[in-house]
Amino acid sequence: MSHADPNPYAHGPYAHGTANVLRLATAQALAGANAVVVYATGAIVGNTLSPSPALATLPLSVFVVGMAVCTIPAGAIARRYGRRAAFLAGTGCGVLVGLLSALAVILGSFWLFCAAMIPGGAYAAVVLSFRFAATDCVEPERRPRAMSVVMAGGVFAGVIGPQLVTVTMDVWPPHLFLATFLAQAAVAALSALVLVGVRLPMPTAAEVAGGRPLGVIVRQPRFITAVLCGVVSYLLMNFIMTAAPLAMRLCGLSQEVSNLGLQWHVIAMYAPSFVTGRLVERFGASRIVFAGLGLIAASAVVGLGGVDVAHFWISLILLGVGWNFGFLGASALVLECHRPEEKTQVQSLNDFIVFGTMALGSFASGGLLAAFGWDSVLWVSFVPLAAAIAALAVTASSRTAPATV
Repeated sequence: MSHADPNPYAHGPYAHGTANVLRLATAQALAGANAVVVYATGAIVGNTLSPSPALATLPLSVFVVGMAVCTIPAGAIARRYGRRAAFLAGTGCGVLVGLLSALAVILGSFWLFCAAMIPGGAYAAVVLSFRFAATDCVEPERRPRAMSVVMAGGVFAGVIGPQLVTVTMDVWPPHLFLATFLAQAAVAALSALVLVGVRLPMPTAAEVAGGRPLGVIVRQPRFITAVLCGVVSYLLMNFIMTAAPLAMRLCGLSQEVSNLGLQWHVIAMYAPSFVTGRLVERFGASRIVFAGLGLIAASAVVGLGGVDVAHFWISLILLGVGWNFGFLGASALVLECHRPEEKTQVQSLNDFIVFGTMALGSFASGGLLAAFGWDSVLWVSFVPLAAAIAALAVTASSRTAPATV
């Protein structure tokens, strides 16, 4: 008499699901620390080396451009050679950004520092694909939860990154942050060792072919809304966070206060991930996105209330939680818009649009801060928020049946 396997996934494509998700979460923590180092130091190093104060945040803008331009190539590598190949290429870029940034500090070269941010952006783009890779590791009903577990690894990035800056920034005087960038390269190398153990299936022939034309997929109202909400969530998080460290410095607050504020912001970005997946499963992705956009609006309101430590920190914490709900909720909406064989090209297109639009906000952030001050950065954020909330409301009200994918 035969017996049914109590765990039908134990020997199938999800056999290594738990181990893979845990490795991806660990890599998220290490790689996320690299991004935190860039955000904590980029505007300050830029302000020190740049020929004009208006260019202070240009390195961070170039970092975001690197994220945008590398998402499609990273998706193509994943579709042709598998996700792990894309991951390892990304960690190589993570090592490179640390070494080039250290060299730029030694030489006092602003433009070399800007150039170093391009591989840094490529690394960050690959890291953000970890959340989608996690959905390949588990059965369909567990995908929102797996995605949020991987993102939860960013909680540790929120501790590792700022502390890495604080401990190393003055180790090699007179070159501020030189040791920090060398340590960042070492952390990226460690992340590569973790990712070597990830066991993901190689792409099938159908996945290499790519499925339906992208034009058919992107015309879905649900896809348009998902991308718009992801764009606004990430755009405003980056828009405000790019300006915040320099704004705190200009308001007379210390570098340690700025580092701690950024640390709590990053923790707030990722700590909700322990429950966000369950919330998506229970309440639906659209409601979670609504909540995220509302929290981002609350962040701007708090920031407009004053320029002391409490206002900056509370604003950054609300911004982090709002980003988590908005971005993870929007990512869950994207999963509803494609067939399995279309996943890598649709997911990379989504990230390309998100990061490409975010680059525009990053460029604008520094100019607005330099010309009009911190309040102008916050007031501008309400415009895209209103557009995303309106689009989400229209899509949610017209959603009477599942989309055809």
